[in-house]
Amino acid sequence: MRYEIRVDGHLTEALKSAFPELDHVVMSGQTVLFGQVVDEAHLFGLLARCQSLGLRVLEMRQLPE
Repeated sequence: MRYEIRVDGHLTEALKSAFPELDHVVMSGQTVLFGQVVDEAHLFGLLARCQSLGLRVLEMRQLPE
């Protein structure tokens, strides 16, 4: 499964490095993290990581394969 997670703002290099399994792009004041998610546990882990880092998740969606 491929997912996209949009977070508010531009991530620092340190924050980007907290998501080594995802690619990222900055668009319109948001950072879009995207990539392969192995299973539901991995997805919830990514969201928990966002929360623990104080990131505001704006949107999350599954991408077509």
